[in-house]
Formats: sequence, structure tokens, C-alpha cells
Amino acid sequence: MKQLSVAMLALLLAACGGPSDRATQVEPGKPQSGGTLRVALDGDPQCVDPQQAGNNTALNVGRQLVDSLTDQDPVTGDIVPWLAERWEVDADSKRFTFVLRQGATFSDGATVDAAAVKANLQAIVALGARSILGSTYLAGLKSIETPDSHTVVVEFEQPNAQFLQATSTMTLGLLSPANLALPSADRCQGQLVGSGPFVLKSFVHNQKVSLVRRDDYAWGSSLAAHKGKAWLDGLDFLIIPESGVRLGSLASGQIEVNTSVAPQDEPSIEGQGLVLLTRANPGVVFNLALNESTPLFADVRVRQALSKAIDRAELQRIISRYQKPATALLATSTPLYRDFSSLLAYDPEGARQLLDEAGWQVGADGVRVKDGQRLSFRLDYWQQTPILELVQQQLKGVGVDFQLNKSTISQVTAIQAAGDFSVRFLNLTRADPDVLRTVYYAEGYNINKREPSEVDRLLRESSETLDTAKRQVLIDQASEWLLRDGHAIALVELATVLAHGKNVQGLHYEASSRLQFFDTWLQP
Repeated sequence: MKQLSVAMLALLLAACGGPSDRATQVEPGKPQSGGTLRVALDGDPQCVDPQQAGNNTALNVGRQLVDSLTDQDPVTGDIVPWLAERWEVDADSKRFTFVLRQGATFSDGATVDAAAVKANLQAIVALGARSILGSTYLAGLKSIETPDSHTVVVEFEQPNAQFLQATSTMTLGLLSPANLALPSADRCQGQLVGSGPFVLKSFVHNQKVSLVRRDDYAWGSSLAAHKGKAWLDGLDFLIIPESGVRLGSLASGQIEVNTSVAPQDEPSIEGQGLVLLTRANPGVVFNLALNESTPLFADVRVRQALSKAIDRAELQRIISRYQKPATALLATSTPLYRDFSSLLAYDPEGARQLLDEAGWQVGADGVRVKDGQRLSFRLDYWQQTPILELVQQQLKGVGVDFQLNKSTISQVTAIQAAGDFSVRFLNLTRADPDVLRTVYYAEGYNINKREPSEVDRLLRESSETLDTAKRQVLIDQASEWLLRDGHAIALVELATVLAHGKNVQGLHYEASSRLQFFDTWLQP
């Protein structure tokens, strides 16, 4: 990823302006309209279309551009109205009827009506693998009916218990029908027309994404703290990869929000009287997913050995105090979480025994060898994380050569798309346990490239039942299977840690731990 020089950053920040233009005679604590909020991202969004995007930087941008049929309360998990004012779900969770609120429009003037909702859902299905999340949310879509302009009926071939929650995500956020006709690549690069409170003004890769307020917006979520348009005039998302530069820019007032605080910077931020805003991310924890189509990782003993060789408790000393070692494949903040820490116990002797049984013997340099091949594999990754080097050292202790190659999002994405990888490092945030099916289902995304097995039946049935107790059992069984056989090597739970200036008010996380700027305002 191309990084900005300090001089370029200073020019970019100066060009963004700031809250200083706004009136200073205001009532303390009363929301004020105006100002452009400068928000630092630690990486390039790559693709800002929320129907296609997968990384958090992109989704934090996309959430401001599109509205969803429903919203999810980040405290209770309840699904509440947004563009849909009410809905009905049939007894077997196959047929969903949404009644839309009146008056909402896209920023090109088109009406948010039943035909627009139908066009969006069909377009997401047509994206296929380009909509990694949406394709699983809409799997088995049978029909979409529009009996009138404000009623949409969505029917699936099989029960789809997760779909109502999926309608609250930005992945199923709505774009103008005319916008859907554009090539998907053009939408990725910023040609987006949503119904949200902000409109995309410009997108320059590795530099900046600028949004401006939509002044006629009047249909916020039922969770919103105010009605009408957003308080802010606009948002400037600045790409600042260096954590030290983000820290200094926040302290000096050149930015108002740092969305990615390094653990070592947390004490300094608090010491300067700045504000830390944290939230545990629900969904799949950070884990290593091994490519089981390769001979090395087709052996369950090797996969299990890698998991046993990792001392997760030791990872705590180098991660944020707001994060914690994984105790399951699902994060503790995910509905239906269950503790499976017994399957993640540190057992280096057990790891060595499994590798011995699999025929991997310790070589002269300490790296295990079998049939002339070293037990060595490489991880290409882009995330800012301190844990992988420690995991590397832990695996070395049992004779495994775990090579790390820090790269860019675009390069890593290309490698993964080509299937030319041994292991992947990932997490996926979603406030619903169906996130397991999204990632690991063999007939879906199948991140491991594994053969279908019994766990796929468990994942499928868990997405079909409305019975919470039954769903809990199925999710538990699937989680245990995935962890026990090393299909996923859980490492740490992600918590989003951001910092902002004391003049930033009303900034909060939505249910999937992405940022919602509609209620945000600047105190002069």
C-alpha cells in the first residue's frame, strides 16, 4: 500500500478544513449543525460499495451512504424499523413481508419503493462471489413479489432464520436502481447513489474519501437520536497507515477521530484527556484458516497440532486491554456464544506427539521434515496486528516454520482469489451466529477449501430453525466440530478501539461494531 509522506499528510489535512468555521456561541450540550469531521482510517477501503465490500474501513464509509430495511439495537440485539416500518415472518421463516415507510428517496431523486428493494436484492444475488456476505444472506432466494409500491414479499426455498437480521446490515443496504445498472467495478470506485444521510463526493485511493451531507434526508433509523438531516456538513476519511502519525494528528487537532488505535498508544491517549471509544466485535474471532486442499493441511493431525501449539493466554500481553484471547470461534458478544476454551488449551507436548504421529520428524535446524519436505508454510496478510509474530515463535517451538509476509489489501486479495494460499488470517463481524455458515460452509464461501462433511448439515440447519434452543445446540455442535478438527484456529477476539477529540459528540457503534455518524456533531 502506498503510504503518504508527512508533508503530503499535512497538505491533505489542511485541505480538509475543520470545525473552526462553525459558530462558537452555542448552548453547551445541545447538538449543533455544521462542520466537517476528519476521520483517520488505517488502510485504503479498496471498494466502497457496501454490497460488495468486506473490510471494516470500507464498511465504515459505506454505512453512511446507504440505509437498510431494518436496524439492530446494539444493546438488546432486537431488530427495529428503518426503511421498513413493519414486517411479518411466516411460521417456518420462508416468507418475509416488509411494509416500507413513505417519503424516502435516493440521492438521485428516485423513490425508495418496493421495486427498488426488489432490484437491489436481485442485483446482490447477481453479484455472486463479489458479494461475499450478501450471497450467503440470500442463498436459496425463490421469489420477490411487489403487490404494491410499498410492500415487498421475499420468499426462500428453505427456512432462512437469519434473513431478518441480515436486512439490518449495510451489505443489504439499498442503492438507486439506476446505480445498480453500473458495472460493479465502477461502484467499487465510488460511483454510488444511496438513500443514506451522506453522499459520496470523491474517492482517491490511499488518500481520502469525502462525503457531504444530504440536506433533504428525513428517514433515519428508529434508533437514531434525532430526526431530519445529519448534524455534520460532511466527513473526510483520511488514509493514514502509520499509527504514530494518527496519534500525533489527533493530539494536535489535525483529525478528530482515529478509528484504529494501536495498543501501545492507549495510555498516551487517555493521558492527554482524549476519549477512547471501544466495543467488542461480535462474529468470528481472528483465526487462522488452513487450505485443506493442500496435502499438508488435509491431515487433521497437523491442523490439530498447530492449534495445540498456540499459547493464547500469552497473546494477551501484546494486544489491547480491551481485547482478549479467544475462548471459542464466536466472540463472546455474539448471540448464542458458548465457551469452548477447553478445545483451545495450550498443549505443546500434545502438538509434538501429533506431528510425530503424522510422520513429521525434527530436522537438524529444528524444523520438522517429512519425505524431504520441510514443515513450512507462508501467510500473506495485510492487517495491523502484533500477534502473528508471537504465534510464529510459538509454532517454531514445536518445529513449524510459519513464514509471515505483510502486504497490501489488494495484493492479499488477489492471492486469495487465485486460491494460491496455504493459510488465511481473518475475522468477520456480524451480530448473528450465522456468520459461521458465511465463512465455513462447504457449499458456500468455504474458506478452507475442504470437502463437505457433517458440519455443513449443522450449519445449514442452524440457519433454518427459529427455535432458539435447537439453534443453540446446532451452533454449539458446529463450533465444536470446526475447532476440534482444526478447520479454524481461533486466536483472539477483536474489539474496535477508536479515539476522538473531546469536541466530538454523539459518535457511536452500531450492532456490528461499525461507526454511525448520523447523530455525531462537533462541539465548538
